[in-house]
Amino acid sequence: MMNVNMKMMNVKKNVVASAARTHQSRSSGAQARAGTPSQCVFSAGARRPAPKATTTRLSRRANVLAQAAGKTLDRPLRVAVVGGGPSGSCAAEVLAKGGCETYLIERKMDNCKPCGGAIPLCMIEEFDLPMEIVDRRVTKMKMISPSNREVDVGQTLNEQEYIGMCRREVMDDFLRRRAGRYGANLVNGLMQKIEGGEGEQPFKITYNAFDGENTVGVKTELEVDVIIGADGANSRVAKTMGAGEYDYAIAFQERITLSDEKMKYYEDLAEMYVGDDVSPDFYGWVFPKYDHVAVGTGTVVNKTAIKQYQTAIRDRSSEKCSGGKIIRVEAHPIPEHPRPKRVSGRIALVGDAAGYVTKCSGEGIYFAAKSGRMCAEAIVAQSEGGKRMVDEGDLSVYLDEWDKKYWLTYKVLDILQKLFYRSNPAREAFVELCDDYYVQKMTFDSYLYKTVVPGNPLDDAKLLVKTVGSIVRSNALRKEASVV
Repeated sequence: MMNVNMKMMNVKKNVVASAARTHQSRSSGAQARAGTPSQCVFSAGARRPAPKATTTRLSRRANVLAQAAGKTLDRPLRVAVVGGGPSGSCAAEVLAKGGCETYLIERKMDNCKPCGGAIPLCMIEEFDLPMEIVDRRVTKMKMISPSNREVDVGQTLNEQEYIGMCRREVMDDFLRRRAGRYGANLVNGLMQKIEGGEGEQPFKITYNAFDGENTVGVKTELEVDVIIGADGANSRVAKTMGAGEYDYAIAFQERITLSDEKMKYYEDLAEMYVGDDVSPDFYGWVFPKYDHVAVGTGTVVNKTAIKQYQTAIRDRSSEKCSGGKIIRVEAHPIPEHPRPKRVSGRIALVGDAAGYVTKCSGEGIYFAAKSGRMCAEAIVAQSEGGKRMVDEGDLSVYLDEWDKKYWLTYKVLDILQKLFYRSNPAREAFVELCDDYYVQKMTFDSYLYKTVVPGNPLDDAKLLVKTVGSIVRSNALRKEASVV
């Protein structure tokens, strides 16, 4: 038992030390936002000077916040993570390892989010995921244009490279349980409201607690110092903190069992369909799972027609999926862009609650897990392993690092979606580009390893010419179609 305790203590020390090295100095972006003493930025562990006396109500409140922030606690920092998906679970794990008293609140412990379930190869190692949660290793993809032209994608992958396909109910459960093993308190509950949190006051979270048997929850209260909102696109935490409105897509998906013969076709293959019949601004998909396929689509601009688009993706894939049985129907909102406000006081948003789903590809799992981890690492480092109070400036460290690391990725994918998903001729051009070996290599290398891959200048120039040519042809085709 002593050896186990010593190991857990070493884990916590290593996490705190690692996080502290990552956050030794706060970013200039956080400093720029520091307009009040409560938002002043100091290096991890530095003591804060006493605030100057002021006369206005706003300044007095800021002084109280400044005195509270950074003070040494006689107990561990208490953090509630609302939402038990990849973002919340990864945040809770880091917090618990790092010495914070952690509560992970999730309403549905068996939640099956309607999600394609694709994860990049780098996520397996980076988040230490067991291969048991990966249902399929996709090494081939088909891009299918509005005219049903098929382009095979994946020829650049080597024998060890693949896209992992997971069922969210399996992966999310693993991540939650792992956070629990490291000391996070797993709470089966639905958050109702948040109160307090000003000055030295703790937050009081009111939630309905469920015991797994009764459908009616029991009103329960919890006091914490910090809140991480990881509760999805319809985040209650975001509404409480006034994070602002943002647009969202509706994703609709059906899980369909196929015969063994037809399932063999999808053993290591995924399909993506584009066309205004399956979505006016996104794509339809057929992704293989453990013993079935997920067939779905999504849209932002015409949410009321989502079932019409779902019928279209079923029709276009009907030859390969005929005779299948629908075993589950799922729908869920997906954010289209980051929220206007993602940090306020001692509340931070991560994952879908923050709006971290990419345009064009619709990828969200990796970025959800990554944002949860980065936010938690900032809290652990700035609180010196849960020993000091934190404030908005501390949480903003995570935000500045996130934007610095991923802003360009989101911007580029936003531009690509606007270029190639605007009309069927543009989609035809997009599929044509996907047939290029260099495009496939750059795309897969960037996706699988989440790094900016330096290209060959000559090949980049050729790709630029080809892209411009495809866009010109698509515009010409669109004009011809409009005349007809």
